[in-house]
Amino acid sequence: TVRDMCKIAFGHVGLNMDDHLVIDEKFFRPAEVDVLLGNPGKAMEKLGWKPKTSLEQLITMMVDADMRRLSI
Repeated sequence: TVRDMCKIAFGHVGLNMDDHLVIDEKFFRPAEVDVLLGNPGKAMEKLGWKPKTSLEQLITMMVDADMRRLSI
């Protein structure tokens, strides 16, 4: 979920996301799908694809890149 991604990103820099984010339900889309799931099974089966990077690794790489770009 977006919340999980935020927890990973904020945690990577030693922050608690709840101290920095405000979630306002007025911005939720009325027809929002509660659960979106992806399944890499078909790509694994038909293409022999395997992930090289976990979601957590990807998020921390993105945070690190932004921090370098912003010279933080």
